[in-house]
Amino acid sequence: MNNFNFYNPTKIIFGKDRISELDKLIDSNAKVLVLYGQGSVKRTGVLDKVIAALGERKVVQFGGIEPNPTYTTLMKAVEIAKAEGIDFLLAVGGGSVMDGTKFIAMAISYQGKNSEDLLKPGFASKHVIHAIPLATVATLPATGSEMNSFGVISHKAAKYSVSSPLVFPQFSLLDPSITFTLPPIQVANGVVDAFVHTVEQYVTQPVDARFQDRTAEGILKTLIEIGKQTVDHPTDYDARANLVWCASNALNGLIGAGVSQDWATHLIGHELTAMFGIDHAQTLAIVLPSLWRVRKENKHAKLLQYARRVWDINEQDESTAIDLAIDRTQEFFESLGIKTKLSNYGIERDKIDDVIDALNANGMTALSETRDLGLDVSKEILNLAY
Repeated sequence: MNNFNFYNPTKIIFGKDRISELDKLIDSNAKVLVLYGQGSVKRTGVLDKVIAALGERKVVQFGGIEPNPTYTTLMKAVEIAKAEGIDFLLAVGGGSVMDGTKFIAMAISYQGKNSEDLLKPGFASKHVIHAIPLATVATLPATGSEMNSFGVISHKAAKYSVSSPLVFPQFSLLDPSITFTLPPIQVANGVVDAFVHTVEQYVTQPVDARFQDRTAEGILKTLIEIGKQTVDHPTDYDARANLVWCASNALNGLIGAGVSQDWATHLIGHELTAMFGIDHAQTLAIVLPSLWRVRKENKHAKLLQYARRVWDINEQDESTAIDLAIDRTQEFFESLGIKTKLSNYGIERDKIDDVIDALNANGMTALSETRDLGLDVSKEILNLAY
């Protein structure tokens, strides 16, 4: 097992009818900026419950954070927060709202001349010395942003990963029942997102991290068991509760501690979202099966372990077992209603060259846990995914 540091200070408040507890969780003198997305939290009544729970505190609302939160929109929230003397941020929504809120928390206090610097790789973790405290009311199980210190921000047709240990949520309120009204495609996206988060920390290189592997396998097997069930039966509380908790644990640092991590699927997928507007999770479902087929030899040991332990494939020929596992993964995504080919999304094959150009422009030329996935391999993956 590799050396690692593990730190996660986020308190989780999990279960039914917990929103009223916000009154006890946030200082009574706090000036709160409540942030949300395109308005679904208004239509479902979740926002009203949050505002009611905040009682007599000063509360300012900021809505309109996009599904891929943009720097421009987030900076508008920063200006409002500064003008209103805000000292606590509450994200009410899915991963995009939570990601955006983390950026806002850093940008409010950042003393540099240009807040765009916060988008530079590794910049925030080194240069942000204070951030406004934040918390979340998670309405969409997917990204795990409710229990980590990472975010993805869009700016000028590119996506940037930002992080700082200062933007772990102080607490996150996870009530599976408030996710019942989500459209089926968003639930399916959440299942895929949590699944791929898990395998990008698991299907890498063996380092004898037995606890991490077994925990990852438990998450994957649970998602396979309840994925279609929670899409087809949205008010099944137990199925949805398992999805919510799987999504949080897929990216809270636990299964990634001491192991190799491979975020190539995400990084290639980010370019598909930026260029064509394909949902994030859908890009993962497009890229992952083809990446595994192309990288089958590089990932042989862990793909075989995945086949045996997650899919219970006992085929003696190892290569055949791996192929079956990849096929079943793709079939699982398809069973949720997620298409797994670029051509399913109306993308012309010649646009693949544009994606490769974008990867090159953004420095994504040495991906994977072994840093040997170059542009030629990315192109092979995308062509296979067509």
